[in-house]
Parts: sequence; C-alpha cells; structure tokens
Amino acid sequence: MIEYLDFFNVYIMGSIEMFMGFCFFTGFLQKKGKTIYGILFAAFGMSVLTILDLQGILAFLVFIILLMATGKLLYRADFVSAALYAVVTVEIMNLCFGLTNSLSYMLVPIVFVKNPKIFGFIFMVAGNTLALVLALLCYRGIEKSCTCDGIVDRKYMFVILMPALLIFLASEYINENIYGNTMTGEKDGMMFGANPYQMLLMQVLGIASLFCILFSYKKLTESFKRNKEAELLEVQAYSLHQYVEEAKLRYEKTKSFRHDIKNHITVVKELLQNKNTEAALQYVEGMENLTADISFPVSTNHPIVDILLGNKLGIAEENQIEVQCSLAVPYPCGISDIDFCIILGNALDNAVSACSRISDGKQKYIHVSGKVQGDFLLMEIENSYSGRREIRSGTGLANIRAAVEKYQGAMEIRTEDNKFVLSILLIIPRQSESTSQQAG
Repeated sequence: MIEYLDFFNVYIMGSIEMFMGFCFFTGFLQKKGKTIYGILFAAFGMSVLTILDLQGILAFLVFIILLMATGKLLYRADFVSAALYAVVTVEIMNLCFGLTNSLSYMLVPIVFVKNPKIFGFIFMVAGNTLALVLALLCYRGIEKSCTCDGIVDRKYMFVILMPALLIFLASEYINENIYGNTMTGEKDGMMFGANPYQMLLMQVLGIASLFCILFSYKKLTESFKRNKEAELLEVQAYSLHQYVEEAKLRYEKTKSFRHDIKNHITVVKELLQNKNTEAALQYVEGMENLTADISFPVSTNHPIVDILLGNKLGIAEENQIEVQCSLAVPYPCGISDIDFCIILGNALDNAVSACSRISDGKQKYIHVSGKVQGDFLLMEIENSYSGRREIRSGTGLANIRAAVEKYQGAMEIRTEDNKFVLSILLIIPRQSESTSQQAG
C-alpha cells in the first residue's frame, strides 16, 4: 500500500504539477502551448528527476531550468522573461503545497488518534488536490492581472526577480525542514518544535507578497510606457509643426512665383524675339532652380503629407533604401494633419528601422501606395525586412491603431517571406466634419 502511495505521490502528482506548470508558463509568456508539448515536457522532466534522483530544492531548480530552456528554445522567448516566469511558476506551486501542508498539520491532531493510516491517506490525496486547485487559481490570477505585455525590461528584472527568489527559497526551506520526509511528531500528532499556524501565515504572506510584487511591476511598466508614448507624441507634434511651417513657406514662395511668372515669360519672350538664345537658356535655367525650391519631392495633393513623405523617404534614400510612392490624398481632408503625421510618420519610421536591420547586399525597399475610394482612404506601406524578428505591437503601431480607430477604420499587418505589409483603411468624415478637423 505504501509503495502505491509513494508512486502516486511522486510520479502521478509530480507529472500533473509539471504539466500544469508548463501550461501556465507558456500562458505567462503569451504563447500558445500545445497539449502534446506539455505531456512530453512532464514525461521528460520526471525522467530527469528520476534518473538523477533529485528531491527538494534541487528538483525545483531543475524544474525552473527546464522551463527556461523550453521558453527560450521552443517558443523563442527572451531570456529575462523566461527566467522570471519560470521562477514564478515553480514558486507558486511550492507555496501552494506548503500552504496545504500547514492546513493538514493543523487538522492532524483532531483525527490522528482515531485512525492514523486512513486519515493520513485522505490528507495526502486531499492535500495534493487542494494544492493543485490553489495553484490553478493563483496562476489564473497572475495571468489575468499581473503579467506584462511584451518583453520584460532587463534593467528592472532584478527589481522583481530577487524578491521572488527570496520568497521561493524561504518557502522551500520551510517545506524541506519542517514538512520534510523526516518530520518529528508527538504522540497526539502535533509537530515537534513547529507551529503550523505560523507556517500557514508565512505561506499566505509569501503568496500575497508575490502578487504584490508582480502587480506593482506591471503598474510601473505601464507608467513608463505611458510616459514614453507621451514623449513620442510631443516629438510628433513638434515634427508636424515643422512640416506645417515648411508647407507655409513653400506656399508663400509659390504665390510669389505665380505673381512674377508673367514677368518671367515676358523676359524670355523678348530674349527669343531678339534671337538671344543663350541668354534665354540661362534665364530658364535660373527659373528651374527657383521652381525646385517650391516643388515637393513627393506629390500626393496634400501639402502636409507631401512634406512628411519627402522628409521620411529622403532619410530612407540616404540609407540606400529604394523608395516608391503612389499615394493620392484629397485636400482639404476630414482627417486631421496630426493624425496623418502619427500614422505615416510611425509607419515609415518602422519601415526604415526594419530595412536598416537587413544585411548589406540584400534588397531594401519601401513602397507607399494608396487612394480614395468613395468615403474610404486606403493606404499601404510595404517594406522589406529580415524575417527573423517576431512582430510585436510596440508604441509606434499602438499609436497608429489609436489614430485609425478615431475614424472607425481598420489596420492589418501581413508578413510574407521577407516582406512586411501594413494596410490601413480610414473612413473620411463628411465635409462638415472636415472643416472642424482642419480647424482643430
């Protein structure tokens, strides 16, 4: 009977613990873990522990290392996130089993004298089941309220990892030295030299402290993210102001040129009539230089967008990136200038950044296209990229999405081989709304 209990307690429950830990570890990493992978992980983990005959803290350390290796190699997670969530996964399991151990030893004296064998069996099965249920609830709580979007910042890793490790070591010390295989008990079933109520309180405080650490870190990360987004918007607003000022300057030059164009034509006409061809050609060349100052390198029919695209695509060309633009935008337009700046500015910044990571000798390009169809403005920014990096929704894409949603639009991201495509659909407001948008 004892052999069967040991088999159940060590192998069956151990496999369930590893499988559950694997499932929620992948959930913390925001990955989709397949059931078959979890089964294989549990089988492999139990085989390693059995072969090496590891118990206690060494077994938990091997569990952490296996989770980290799985996250890094199988799901390509960054090392920092894999290490943090592996420790949290194992620590939650450890704390929940310690908590049920405390509850069990609080109840042992009540029933110990009646039938120790039967109640010992019941306590073991019920305690393991309760520990798994508590771990499940804790995992769910952390997954929903305490996990951070994106990659854990290396700079702040030790802010949460070191306290988490301290709680883990303290709980493991309690489990191994108080509830270990060689626990000493009195005749009435009470533990010798230990107070289960104190142990229970320490385990509960350990779980609560871990939740507080993770929740506080999440709020801190969100605060940093909002500050970064605010700084980015300030930079974009400044850039938009510069684009508007440049557009006004070109507009004034254009008005001046139009005002003087009759005089220029008259001068050229008289030079040709006097058969002074060389002077006429020199005068026309001077006019070409003048028109170059007032013309836009990109023509979309929208002066602000022209300046923006000319600036961004000019930077791309300086970095040996092939550029093409076939975008047509109505002007005036119900879409505000600053929203155009946010959408196209972020999209082109991301495209230039992606192209810069491509090895020399490979094709680098950015193609911008779009047109109006009815009440819809369709835009597409296509660029080459290495294909090795996972696409994550960073601040730039988040700002684009927020601007698109203001116009009840939609945004789609596609990757094909070494090509990245950002498609954007905007609903153009009616003319009455257009005027208010431009005034704003």
